[in-house]
Amino acid sequence: MQVSTFDTVVIVTVAPYGSWTSPIAAADLAASGHPVSGARFVGSDVWWAEARPTEGGRTAIRRRGDDGEPVDVLPAPYDARTRVHEYGGGAWAVTADARLVYAEYSDQRLYLVEEGRRTALTPESNSQVRYGDLSVRDDEVWCVRESHDGDGKIIRDIVTIGLDGAPARSVVSGSDFLAYPRVSPDGRRLAWIAWNHPQMPWDGTELRVASLGADGVAGEWLVLAGGTDESVLQPEWTGPERLLATSDRSGWWNLHSFDAAGGTSQALGTVAADIGAPLWQLGAGWYLQAGDATLLTVRTVGTDTLARLDTNTGEFDDMDLGDHTTIALLDIDGPRVLLRTAGARTPGGIRILDLRSGELSDVRLSLDDVPSEQFLPIAQQITFEGPKREVHAVVYPPRNPEQTGPDGELPPYIAFVHGGPTAHVAPRLDPVYAFFTSRGYGVVDVNYGGSSGYGREYRNRLRGQWGIVDVEDTVAAVRGLADRGLADRARLAIEGGSAGGWTVLAALTSSDVFACGASYYGVAELEKFVAETHDFESRYIDGLIGPLPEAADLYRSRAPLNNVDGLSCPVLLLQGLDDPIVPPSQAERFRDALVAKGIPHRYVAYEGESHGFRKVETIIDARESELAFYRENL
Repeated sequence: MQVSTFDTVVIVTVAPYGSWTSPIAAADLAASGHPVSGARFVGSDVWWAEARPTEGGRTAIRRRGDDGEPVDVLPAPYDARTRVHEYGGGAWAVTADARLVYAEYSDQRLYLVEEGRRTALTPESNSQVRYGDLSVRDDEVWCVRESHDGDGKIIRDIVTIGLDGAPARSVVSGSDFLAYPRVSPDGRRLAWIAWNHPQMPWDGTELRVASLGADGVAGEWLVLAGGTDESVLQPEWTGPERLLATSDRSGWWNLHSFDAAGGTSQALGTVAADIGAPLWQLGAGWYLQAGDATLLTVRTVGTDTLARLDTNTGEFDDMDLGDHTTIALLDIDGPRVLLRTAGARTPGGIRILDLRSGELSDVRLSLDDVPSEQFLPIAQQITFEGPKREVHAVVYPPRNPEQTGPDGELPPYIAFVHGGPTAHVAPRLDPVYAFFTSRGYGVVDVNYGGSSGYGREYRNRLRGQWGIVDVEDTVAAVRGLADRGLADRARLAIEGGSAGGWTVLAALTSSDVFACGASYYGVAELEKFVAETHDFESRYIDGLIGPLPEAADLYRSRAPLNNVDGLSCPVLLLQGLDDPIVPPSQAERFRDALVAKGIPHRYVAYEGESHGFRKVETIIDARESELAFYRENL
């Protein structure tokens, strides 16, 4: 078959879906990818964090050089990552005179970097004392400290550490978890967010305020908002007596203004959308102050919208960013705003928005090389009506300008199941999707019940129902594709990582919809998992299924490990051997059950990898293994 476009002749080859040749290799996914995050203005410059797969997966702090190319502020082999909550967040900050303060991953100490020299600010602890959510005020670092005693006991507090090497001063503790230490402009008060087991920060937190004594220690605190059924996030002071925060008391994370003395609170710009998201990493933010009565906000209902909020009128003035469906606010400097954005046709990266002109300019993209647009799938947002409820998903059909499937053949589809399980997916340019769709596989990314970005009720659909609602919704999405004549119902696969890996294994052991599945560091059973996982998620299952010992029978009946008799298709297991969140024992127990039952499988373990693969060689091997697995079984 020949297709002519003016003076270009493209020869289109007819070949079975899933067998197409593609110019996008697994090596391309790793070699050109370097996720960027956490940028801020430093004088007239911009600094950002950048993961470096080609450098062992370390996180560098970088800036633009005189020639416009990135240069390291924090060079190899140093690694700016904190293990607070294991997911980290807020691992670096910058002083007023452009000195870097960061948490070093290898030993979890804080260091000051100036003129190429590193000075340790905290003592050696064999990584048992960790620091995150860093900010600098005057000559002190304010942060959350997490101290492990070696016997399983963990204490968290908010501390200050002198830039001159003065030892840490504990300012406040008194709860299992703390976040967002924020000092009032006059230095008299501290605001922060706190919560206790078994709550997760998207379930219920408290906004606390306390006066700071002459010794710099917080006195008795006042709870301004929150509880076990209200999630409050991102407190920011607007003056010495008032502060803002985002609360989901209405069913959506919306902005509120609070009297620091405990008086009145006021809703600002009530809207049926989330100005907030699950706090997996410390330091996340969804609004910036852009004037006396103006806030820049990002609100989410499926996709993100950037808007100015007039706090006097409560009116939102939406800003058109074109294709950008995922938006994160990072920093503001007068009319310049730092964003991290991505779109269905636009690679993710850090960009500067000029509020005067509306111009958006790139600072640093997460990809050096973007696949040719002809090989990128075209995202389609579809809401499927399942047997019990609606399910939101993003569909990426196969696309290759040089290949097409035979007449009458429908393509195989891979259901991608995100982690969390509170995460959220929007249409995006993801080379991993193009890696598969350019070879004739369709991809459907499912926002199953429990996902964020659709309000608290949608998020709460998974409470007590993990392994049920997530599976039902994913099955509803792929069956919906088949019912519409878009997918071959005999060639459906499922893949996911972490909590998404649990859903993969639960779906494979409780349904006959999928021909195969790939689990990246997925949870396979629960009783040992809650005993072996890290503290932050050790009580997460209380809300997802139920507390122990009362729910012990549910733990056993839901666990994919205990339902292998219901499995009849091949399974691929991929696991990092240094994973503290989902330990290798989870994949190994499931592997052993597959061996005992004689079920075809492959188990691939990676030395030196944790929760989420970071090394270039691992990324390449994992995707090539996954592709070979689908070609064999679809």
